[in-house]
Amino acid sequence: MKRLFLFISLSFLFSTAILAQTTEVWVVRHAEKDKSNPDDKDPDLSDEGRIRAGDLATYLRKVKFDAGFSTPYKRTHQTLDSLIIQKVINYNDPKSLVDSIKKNYNGKTVIVAGHSNTVLEIIEAFGGKRPKEMLTDDDYDYIFRLTVKDDKARVKTDQYGRPHHL
Repeated sequence: MKRLFLFISLSFLFSTAILAQTTEVWVVRHAEKDKSNPDDKDPDLSDEGRIRAGDLATYLRKVKFDAGFSTPYKRTHQTLDSLIIQKVINYNDPKSLVDSIKKNYNGKTVIVAGHSNTVLEIIEAFGGKRPKEMLTDDDYDYIFRLTVKDDKARVKTDQYGRPHHL
């Protein structure tokens, strides 16, 4: 009977430890897009954006990602292109993104490329506190590192590449 109790207790502790793993989520806005054709709803990155995407790869060179997440637009995919990621998965909204990561990448390291109007929503959807009031159309150099455990996220903000407000 004591062995059975010990086995159940250890099983419970082990399963709790597995369920409460920390997931690392990096969130960036896509790099600068080509604005030469205002009618293009899905532009490529500009030359400056391609440089920033390279700067992102340099900044994250020591991080091994299990997956990347991108909206279905070229500029978000191209922002992640210079990173070595086995799998890039499209997402359409912050809630489905968070659900997918929590279900399929618990305890892993992932990166998310979003847009100026979605990056902060994504952070909040993970349970993090909004680190800035808003991102402007010119904010390209912020990167947010979330450590997510259960429904809470600690957020660290940094900048990479050339400062955007020069």
